[in-house]
Amino acid sequence: EAGLRSFNMKMPEEVNRILTDRISNILFCPTETAVDNLSKEGFDNFSCEIKNVGDVMYDAALFYKNKAQKPNFELPNEFILSTIHRAENTNSKEKLSIIIESFNQINKKTPVVLTLHPRTKSYIEKYNLKPEFTLVDPVGYLEMVYMLNKCKLVMTDSGGLQKEAYFFKKPCVTLRDQTEWIELVNHGANVLSNISVNE
Repeated sequence: EAGLRSFNMKMPEEVNRILTDRISNILFCPTETAVDNLSKEGFDNFSCEIKNVGDVMYDAALFYKNKAQKPNFELPNEFILSTIHRAENTNSKEKLSIIIESFNQINKKTPVVLTLHPRTKSYIEKYNLKPEFTLVDPVGYLEMVYMLNKCKLVMTDSGGLQKEAYFFKKPCVTLRDQTEWIELVNHGANVLSNISVNE
C-alpha cells in the first residue's frame, strides 16, 4: 500500500504509511494515484525504487472467490453488508448514534447485517444504543467473501472492504469524509458519506 493517502493525519494508518514509505528502499504501489502521491511528496529525489505492481487484494479476491464459506448463521436473501470500526465513528457518541439510527431506518426496507467489531460493540453498550438490525460476530475472510458475493450493497468505514466491494461489483457507501481509494469515488463505484455532528 505504498503511496496510499487519505490526507487525514488523525488516522494511525496514515501516519504509519507515511513513516513506512519514508524508510523503505522499494515502494510497491497498488495504483497510479499512489505513485503520483509519492512523486508529489518528493520520493523521486530519495534513494528508493517506486513500482506500480497492482493490488494484491484483487489477486486474493479472485483466488478465494470460489473458496468462499457460508457463515454459520442465516442471511436474508437480500441484505446490506456493513462494518463499522474506526475510532472517528465509534468513539463519538453522536456519530455512532447517527449511524445506528440510520441503519435502523434503512433496515425497515432492506435488512442490514453488521459484522460487529469488539470496539463497536463496547461503545454501542456504553452509549446504550438500540440496534434494530442484525448484528453478527466478526467473521473470517472466507465468510466475508461469501457475504460480499451475496449482499446488495456495502456500507462501511473500512479501507479494505470498500475496495473489495468494487472487486465483487457491489456499490459501496463509505461512512467517512475521505478515502485512500479516491479512484473508486472518481469512477462512481463508491460514495463518501460523512457523519456530520456539531462537535
